[in-house]
Amino acid sequence: MVTRPARRAPSCPEGPGKDPGEESLDTALALDSGQARMPPTQAESVIKNIIREIGQECAAHGEIVSETLVAFMVKAVVLDPSNGFNMDRTLIKSDVQKLVKHCVTRLLDNKNPSLDTIKMQVYFDMNYTSREEFLEEHHRVLESRLGSVMREITDNRACAREELESLYRKIVSYVLLRSGLGSPTDIKIVREATAALQSVFPQAELGTFLTLSKKDKERQLKELTMIVTGIRLFNRDCGKGGEGIDDLPAILHEAIPATTQHIDSQLQISQEQAYRYTAILEKVRQNPLMSVQLQPYMLKEALYNVRQYEIFLQIILSDIITCAQEVEMMIKKLGAQLEQLKMIVKSKTAVPTSQVFPIFIALSNLWTSFQDETVLISVLSNLTSHLEAFLGAHELLFPEKVLRGLLDGVTVKTDVCRMREQMDRVNAEDFRKLEWLFPETTANFDKLLLQYRGFCAYTFATTDGLLLPGNSAIGILKYKDKYYTFNSRDAAYSFAENPENYINLITEKAKKNAELIQLLELHQQFETLIPYSQVSRVKDVDKHIKPITKCESGTQTDTHILPPTIVRSYEWNEWELRRKAIKLANLRQKVTHSVQTDLSHMRRENGSQVYSSKDASTQSMKEGSTRVPRPQVYIAGLRGGRAKTTCGVKVNLTRAIDET
Repeated sequence: MVTRPARRAPSCPEGPGKDPGEESLDTALALDSGQARMPPTQAESVIKNIIREIGQECAAHGEIVSETLVAFMVKAVVLDPSNGFNMDRTLIKSDVQKLVKHCVTRLLDNKNPSLDTIKMQVYFDMNYTSREEFLEEHHRVLESRLGSVMREITDNRACAREELESLYRKIVSYVLLRSGLGSPTDIKIVREATAALQSVFPQAELGTFLTLSKKDKERQLKELTMIVTGIRLFNRDCGKGGEGIDDLPAILHEAIPATTQHIDSQLQISQEQAYRYTAILEKVRQNPLMSVQLQPYMLKEALYNVRQYEIFLQIILSDIITCAQEVEMMIKKLGAQLEQLKMIVKSKTAVPTSQVFPIFIALSNLWTSFQDETVLISVLSNLTSHLEAFLGAHELLFPEKVLRGLLDGVTVKTDVCRMREQMDRVNAEDFRKLEWLFPETTANFDKLLLQYRGFCAYTFATTDGLLLPGNSAIGILKYKDKYYTFNSRDAAYSFAENPENYINLITEKAKKNAELIQLLELHQQFETLIPYSQVSRVKDVDKHIKPITKCESGTQTDTHILPPTIVRSYEWNEWELRRKAIKLANLRQKVTHSVQTDLSHMRRENGSQVYSSKDASTQSMKEGSTRVPRPQVYIAGLRGGRAKTTCGVKVNLTRAIDET
């Protein structure tokens, strides 16, 4: 697994020409760069000595602290106005001793949730990067580890047979190391990789390989690695190889749901704890005597701790969900590529390389992505596990028995319940000079970068640091290109009357509790405490939070505002003009004649009258019939007689037609 690189401390601004570690130490105590009286080199030396002394004091008491944490704590102590440090003058010896004492005291207070929150923030900042940055760094580390092996191959000048065989074995080892599909010390894996390499790059071609330039050698080695990886993956899918290749899709299919389930459970626990702390603090606000009794319990610091833990879990969970989506898409692509390769190869003994090599390379790239997702899931899972160590103070300060007593008679509300209770929207017409944004009037409403991570600014300022989630449905206030949400309509109206006052109150509160600077993202007010993970976000803030407002509107354009100025008789073709001129010239020699016909003479309107039609009938024939007489013909003598011959007599008895 690839380890993450060391990041700059949360208190380090960008600056060229310095080591990241030194830069964080040098800027941790930058009181006021515009008014600093001490030379830069002397200030750096003093700051380093202070941090070194604080670290030694903590180590003497059995507490090992990192220089990054010390640098953050030094800045936090200097910012706290209750400590009495003047931001406009150089530190003297007594100030340094006082600073060291305050820092050591706070760093050794292991029962303080505020210290746990700061440790959590420093740890998360030093170990978390965005998905793109992590994958880029992961690939860079792999390239650096393979650099020595690649140089041995590209700088080789083998001539003898034994040297060429040794070079070929190094190429096989490089292919295995770069692909990550098995150990180069396993004989079965080496044999399989060697067979796959020989099918595309036989040992006889080493001579041609040695004549290439260094860049061409590096390019060919990478291409050979991808092709061999694709061949081995295809053989594994066909059941003819794949020795030492883990089933990464199946591993990720099991690991992602398990990790997501664990984070969801931790997120639910932290949210329930935050809801209970919030309910107790609301109860304390209504009962001033109770606040004196609960002051040693540091309820607000505990709420900040669990809210910060919740935010970090949501960031990690978002990355894991992205991993799940990528893995699901890659599994489909892998199946499609393997199926396409099977259709091309089938039972053929020889296949054109132009058809299969691109698919082998695509398979290799997909498998590399699977490896990246595996490492990323592992790192995020480890990061989640390590964050749990910064919640230990809760069980010491607030055992379950104590919490039940404090929650007696109190209704614990979730963030969703609070939002549902306060749904009265702001009337934008009540504020002529302020702009309010609503879901129906802003296209990118859900993508706006809210101040204080979406917590209600008014409640936080007026209740000395109580965190209540803001309800965007009420309306988002745009003030000086920043966006504020509130938990109720009354809070929104009160904040809108004097925004600067409440913003200043929040800044002063953050000076007393340094963990609020990162929790509420107060980076512009405290630029030297911007964590590394937030630097790019602050730089690009103007690129992502511009609201795209929308409204219903209509426009109408007159067809012709001015009278037309088109000259209908204009002709651009001179031949057309010539034709018209000739026509007009010919008309001068013509005479007009008129005639009149009989049909046109004295033409007038005529009218006629007709009778309306009526029903009538006529008879044109009558019924009649005729009768034909029935024929009656008899033949006598057919029976014969005494004579030998028969003699018949025909008798016609039919009546005549006129007798019928």
